[in-house]
Amino acid sequence: MKADNLLNSNFVRWMAADEGPESDIVISSRIRLARNLNLIPFPQILDRESGKKSLQTIEEAWSKSTTPDLKEMELLTFDRLTALERKMLVEKHLISPGHAESDESFRGVLTNQDGSLVIMINEEDHLRIQCFLPGLQLEECYRQAQQIDDDLEQHLNFAFDERRGYLTSCPTNVGTGMRASVMLHLPAIAISGQINQIFHNIAQLGMTVRGIYGEGTEVIGNFFQLSNQVTLGQTEEDIINNLTGITKRIIEQERLLRERLREDMKYQLEDRVGRAYGILSSARVMNSNEAMALLSDVRLGVDLGILAKITAFALNELVVAIRPAHLQKKVGKEMDAFHRDIERAEVIKERLAATREH
Repeated sequence: MKADNLLNSNFVRWMAADEGPESDIVISSRIRLARNLNLIPFPQILDRESGKKSLQTIEEAWSKSTTPDLKEMELLTFDRLTALERKMLVEKHLISPGHAESDESFRGVLTNQDGSLVIMINEEDHLRIQCFLPGLQLEECYRQAQQIDDDLEQHLNFAFDERRGYLTSCPTNVGTGMRASVMLHLPAIAISGQINQIFHNIAQLGMTVRGIYGEGTEVIGNFFQLSNQVTLGQTEEDIINNLTGITKRIIEQERLLRERLREDMKYQLEDRVGRAYGILSSARVMNSNEAMALLSDVRLGVDLGILAKITAFALNELVVAIRPAHLQKKVGKEMDAFHRDIERAEVIKERLAATREH
């Protein structure tokens, strides 16, 4: 499968829930390493000439790679992609919304076949090396991302200060340049009304909570992205261990509250899940926020064994398939919000019917 085929498939590696530990609650793990080239302006002030030089320098280093994972990657520059295709990469969580706004030829991504290893080129930093895996696998994500980083650093002169560490566009990334994050599904904590208190406590521990698509995006469907807030003065191991420890405490709390819901509100819970499934199976019009909220309830029902014959993988895939760019790609034309809502309802019904048939 070529990298371009990522645009023609709803599948990316982080969706494979059966491969990841704690995947009933932790949808995916990500490690991102921010790196910049020495003596080349940072991406916010790149002009066409310096941008071309930046991309050329990165391409030359990539061509010299000896790491199999890096050698197998393919380059997609944004002048080759339509605005819709760039948005599809955002909806798959492979690039940031800000990165997708540009169609400059010196911006783009290096990606492997299943989207588990992606390097954003000339986004906020010259390189943002990312590894995405299903479930709670931060250490393995770091191992894979670090291997790519080590290879590239043999051929690139990164902006680095002996006291401060790696230099980045955003001061909060200076130091290790590493952002570790997990995507969590926390319906029981949300239903219990404890979500704000828990996230307040998390903030005191140097972590931040964002929406499903990262910084500046809203929280929908009880999906949250938890990540470290500071990289300076901490080692990569510190960051991973802190985030893993906090994530495990959240997992314990979510599981405790799920069991409490099952014991104390059995009929209300089954009714909530059944109603969500019924609406998704029969609605003719469905906006994105409503769909995500109902899919969250269905996923809770799947995880608790209330609903059978639906897999977490199918739901992960569906979350991407119902996003605006993917819907428009499917029908082959631009649609206004209302017609996307009609198509979204059809896609959901088709996918749920397919799961029943199998």
